[in-house]
This record gives sequence, C-alpha cells and structure tokens, in this order.
Amino acid sequence: MAGIDSESELLSQAREVMDRAYAPYSGFRVGAALEAADGRVFLGCNVENASYPVGTCAERVALGHAVASGARAFRRVAVASSGDRPASPCGMCRQALSEFGVDLEILSVAAGGEVRRWSLADLLPADFRLDEADPAGVARRGG
Repeated sequence: MAGIDSESELLSQAREVMDRAYAPYSGFRVGAALEAADGRVFLGCNVENASYPVGTCAERVALGHAVASGARAFRRVAVASSGDRPASPCGMCRQALSEFGVDLEILSVAAGGEVRRWSLADLLPADFRLDEADPAGVARRGG
C-alpha cells in the first residue's frame, strides 16, 4: 500500500480531524494523522473531559486507533492545532509514540499555516524503556 504522496496531504487530514475535536474547556483543538509504514493513516483528535486528567490527546487517540488496527511501525505524524504556533506533542504523547520507535518524523501546523518539523528522537532524547529499567531482564516488552 502506498503512503501519502505529500506532507501537505497528511497535514490536511490532521486539520480536518482537528475540526472534530472536543475541547469545550480549553478551546485548544488538536488533530493528528499518524502514517503507518504500510501507508495507512490513522486519525485522532483531542477529547477533553470535565475531570481534566481523563482527557486524551489527539496523538494518543490516533496511536490507539492504529494499534487496534494492527499497525506497529510508523513513518510520520502530522499534528494540527488551533494555536498561534505549531504545537509539538506533549511529553506523554512523545513517550507513547516512542514505544514504536524514535525514528518518527513529526510535522506540526498552526492555525495560521506555519509548519515546523522535528524528529521524535530530538524531542525525546531519553525515552523510557522497560528493558533498561529492568537490568535483570525479568520484564519483557510486548509487541
């Protein structure tokens, strides 16, 4: 299966799903389009909750959709936000994405159209790995 032909297409999908975000408390809408290695694209938007910690970020919604669909390898993620500046994924999302590799390219577009690019490795240079926290090798990562 072929991937998205251009980064503008992936950013466009992130913008479209951003419009479906549920953000009545912050007003900060975010959409994510996560491209798998096989070319499939998985969408997610932020979903807030009156009990703030229960809310979910767009990147993790897209990741959950991808994993539930059987995807385990990813090329890039596009993030669109209603903010004035391109928003990078939060720390929790960075860690969640790193579970599947740190070679991920991250594209972000702000409401005004400004685009920024990062690698996940640059944004999270020391991701947590269970195998590193468990030198005896008792716990093993699943896949």
